[in-house]
Amino acid sequence: MVKHFRFFNVALLVVAIAILSSCSLFKKKEYSRTTNWKYNDPAYGGFEVSDVTDQPTGPGLIFIEGGTFVMGATQEDVMFDWDNFPRRVTIGSFYLDETEVSNLDYLEYLYWLKRVYGADYPQVHNKALPDTLVWRNRLAYNEPLVETYLRHPAFHQYPVVGVNWVQALDYCTWRTDRVNEMMLIQSGILDFDPDQKNENNFNTEAYLAGQYEGLVNKPLENMNPNSTGTRRAGIQDGIIFPKYRLPTEAEWEYAALGLIGNTLYERVVERRRYPWNGNYTRTDDRKYYGSFVANFKRGRGDYMGVAGNLNDGADIPAPIGSYWPNDYGLYNMGGNVSEWTMDVYRPLSLEDFADFNPYRGNIFKNPIRDFEGFLVEKDSLGRIRYEEVSTEEIAGRRNYNKANNINYKDGDGGTILTNDWKSQNEGPNTTSEMYEYGVTTLISDHARVYKGGSWKDPAYFLSPSIRRFLDENLSTDYIGFRCAMSRVGSPLPGK
Repeated sequence: MVKHFRFFNVALLVVAIAILSSCSLFKKKEYSRTTNWKYNDPAYGGFEVSDVTDQPTGPGLIFIEGGTFVMGATQEDVMFDWDNFPRRVTIGSFYLDETEVSNLDYLEYLYWLKRVYGADYPQVHNKALPDTLVWRNRLAYNEPLVETYLRHPAFHQYPVVGVNWVQALDYCTWRTDRVNEMMLIQSGILDFDPDQKNENNFNTEAYLAGQYEGLVNKPLENMNPNSTGTRRAGIQDGIIFPKYRLPTEAEWEYAALGLIGNTLYERVVERRRYPWNGNYTRTDDRKYYGSFVANFKRGRGDYMGVAGNLNDGADIPAPIGSYWPNDYGLYNMGGNVSEWTMDVYRPLSLEDFADFNPYRGNIFKNPIRDFEGFLVEKDSLGRIRYEEVSTEEIAGRRNYNKANNINYKDGDGGTILTNDWKSQNEGPNTTSEMYEYGVTTLISDHARVYKGGSWKDPAYFLSPSIRRFLDENLSTDYIGFRCAMSRVGSPLPGK
């Protein structure tokens, strides 16, 4: 017995030494471990290595530790859609907004657009305006909401609605640029430039491509001995954040369930129906027994309960951050407003999805270049121009064979019933041949998935597994959104 115990201790010591040795490989060093050339020294060629080792959390975001989970139905499919049967997938770590984007957040965006583009391109600002008429109802008096919900200070902390999918995506792009501009200012590389106008505004891609200068404060030293002077920051410096974007359907569902607080040694203790354990009232804290944990419609004509004892306390959307967060620290992942995701809707997406970071909607693009290979000049709004990946570039690839993959395995030429060989193999987008939009279905390449119940929905729709869709150019008084960001490097912070 003693011998076995000693052997176990020795084994632990060996494992510990191995771990420490492997960790030492990744410690910051002044010299390359493979060539022995010195980093960050012009005398040694000037190869620069940043001392940034981890991705910081962007403004407004919560870290979502990834993992495997069973995506799909957590309750009986009472709508008989049969579009969310369970399937196990893995989601990489990412970041998600703690709350929905508020009216105040969106008003800041509108103000910036008007300040920068308003004089010469007013259509940019007008295109971004939420549709406040979504509050109108032919048999209800909602005119006060039409006039005040977006702009009155009393509604500043309420989730923005009336925003379609395209507008939500544009907001994410704008937010990326504003956060990265502030990162460069805080790093001392750029200075504040309040006079940005039209194409002369900070755009992350334009800056990285050398097509935006800005007010330079203290540029980075260029250590390349073949160059002179200074340089702008790049991705390799670890200062620029990845893009803010909409979450994928799978990411949203995974984050909403919040199973991180419901597992023990990789064992899911309880298969949740909602973003919390149990039903839609608190049962885990005596102080809050019976309190509603979400804003939803309890029954026909009952949006908030009886005066003097309101159940969820909100007749329309509640302020962001209301009720209790789930185990990831995310608010209102069930109820309040439904939320846009990136995905194009297909009834059998869960059958076709990849099992790692599933997503339908890829259209692969490249920045447009001239005949000499240089990027063409940015557009009149200061944005880099893109085009779909060319057939010539795709030729010979094994992982994809066309730029637009929205219909891959569901609506492309290989999955429709036709005797036309060219249509099956070389033809254009064939979605309409499988889904007769406006005749037998509302499914098209512009149908986007939205998730989560809202203030107008009964409890059934609070389940993160429920899938619904709407055309990307339409908006409602019950759909909002929140932004996501990909995680760079290790799935665990500080590793």
